[in-house]
Amino acid sequence: MRRHLLAAALAAGLVGPALAQPVGLIEGAYQGQATARLKAPLAASDLFDDRALRVVFCGTGSPLPDPMRAKACTAVIVKDRAYIVDAGPGAVNSLMLMGFPLDRVAGVFITHFHSDHIGDLGELRMQSWAAGRAAPLAVYGPEGVVQVAEGFNRAYALDDSYRTAHHGAALMPPAAAPLAPKGFSAEQGPVVVYQDAELKVTAFPVKHDPVRPAVGYRFDAGGRSVVISGDTAPTPALTAAAKGADVLVSEALSLRMVEALKRAAGAAGAPRQAKIFGDIETYHTDPKDAAREANEAGVKLLVFSHLAPGLPQPVLEKLFFDGVDSVRERKGWLVGFDGLRLDLPFAGGEPVQGKLAMLGRN
Repeated sequence: MRRHLLAAALAAGLVGPALAQPVGLIEGAYQGQATARLKAPLAASDLFDDRALRVVFCGTGSPLPDPMRAKACTAVIVKDRAYIVDAGPGAVNSLMLMGFPLDRVAGVFITHFHSDHIGDLGELRMQSWAAGRAAPLAVYGPEGVVQVAEGFNRAYALDDSYRTAHHGAALMPPAAAPLAPKGFSAEQGPVVVYQDAELKVTAFPVKHDPVRPAVGYRFDAGGRSVVISGDTAPTPALTAAAKGADVLVSEALSLRMVEALKRAAGAAGAPRQAKIFGDIETYHTDPKDAAREANEAGVKLLVFSHLAPGLPQPVLEKLFFDGVDSVRERKGWLVGFDGLRLDLPFAGGEPVQGKLAMLGRN
């Protein structure tokens, strides 16, 4: 009887063909897929060679919901190490769907302490430790980073003890688990917050009042450069920091769409939501303003990220970015998405765009 019902459902298009397969066949395919991923890990790909500065987008959304975008997260890769800028909710899930080798994360750079930029710090802490990180994870940020990092360390202390007890101290050494905060002040102007033989990271102040301090970051390696704006209203500080950069990753809030949401909330009798929509207009950057800043800075490629509101349907991109082409040539900007990969070859040349596969997403 069950077989007849399944056949009828298939005929009616109610059940996908995969569900009609024997469980043993599904199990074999599942194991085969896992084996293939383990035999060819992303860590062994050209993503971690020494031929380019690379950027991987692991969270291009905002606090407003978007089913295909995690909250704020951008990975910058230099040789065999990765540096994460912000770790918003869902970002670690996105990284793991890519098969990203979290044991390669050498540091985290926090722009400010809104929840959508720090919500996954605990998961990044735990998952990178489980992946094999052998030392405390450095977390760089402006004043307040010690409070945030120590808070996550306290919140995850019991979890640490369970995992060490379960898997053993050789696999999960307790000393490697914590976040190690590295504070700095950039309110008076740009400051180098990290430098080694391969990479220089400079923090600079941005305009996100009443959120203070708030910073953006510039990464310089091998003659190539990437600037990540953090959350900010238009500001000369960002334009100055981005001078001559290969890539500017800019936040983007469509004032036109947020205004529509505010009007909709008012019409629906939802004054609380209308007030919030009105408030967020004042400390973000509209796409056209970001394009003007990129032009003034002489940036080669502008990438929009931290998109607010969300874009659950591709057609909404037309509304979100309406007018940007009148400010900046279309070839000079693109819309970020989770899984976007950009390569900046040390040998020179234009940024090369690619895409990392994400299980269940593409």
